[in-house]
Amino acid sequence: MFKGQDLTNKVIVVTGGSAGLGEQICYEAAKKGAIVVVCARRINLIGKVKEMCEELSGNEAYSFQLDIADPDNVDAVFEKIEAEVGPIDVLVNNAGFGIFENFLETDLAIAKNMFEVNVLGMMVFTQKVALQMAERGTGHIINIASMAGKMATAKSTIYSATKFAVLGFSNALRLELKPLGISVTTVNPGPIKTEFFDKADPSGDYLASVDLFVLEPNKLAKEIVSAMGTFKREINRPLAMEGAYRLYALFPHIGDFLAGGLLNKK
Repeated sequence: MFKGQDLTNKVIVVTGGSAGLGEQICYEAAKKGAIVVVCARRINLIGKVKEMCEELSGNEAYSFQLDIADPDNVDAVFEKIEAEVGPIDVLVNNAGFGIFENFLETDLAIAKNMFEVNVLGMMVFTQKVALQMAERGTGHIINIASMAGKMATAKSTIYSATKFAVLGFSNALRLELKPLGISVTTVNPGPIKTEFFDKADPSGDYLASVDLFVLEPNKLAKEIVSAMGTFKREINRPLAMEGAYRLYALFPHIGDFLAGGLLNKK
């Protein structure tokens, strides 16, 4: 396996790469010399990210419009990457969204769409890439889950369910793929200062209320990129939330108190 300190000419594919954490991962990988492939729905943004990656890396970069919830589109984009770029060294499954509201008030059509984007689409793309990596006996898959997949809070019922699914999928996949030379890393961030919350919490109150726990996307991106090419199991940030999760696992009643009070700011 290669190391994240030198990604020269390694093909790094990032879904949801048009903004936020995904965008910053693209830039950090480009700084290490990677050939970055930006995938996202917003075609007006991915071109700009591609151009910046080329400036940072001195390498050619690529951008493909991708609707991760559409299996036919996933097939088409994967085939384009294979034909135009080459074998994928690292896949970062970052595409996803959340909406925070009470379950009894949630339109279950939104729940269906969230699972299609956050879970099922990720699985479709991952299987295609993993089959290619298995043939070569090397590769790295990084799944962006969430602290919400470790410790659920009120008003995150659907989002937490999707991230619990991502975490379970990743843990099993890691065991299956390691003998094939493929690494699987799960990233479990708490709240990140990105436009994710424009949709998840339009009021803006949540980020303000958890200011002490909010992560900077560029700092987390650096840590993720540094782990590329290793067999690192998980990245959990911030450390305070990781500590709360460990307490939750050991003492569930105390965990429920934390999740229902201190950490429940939605």
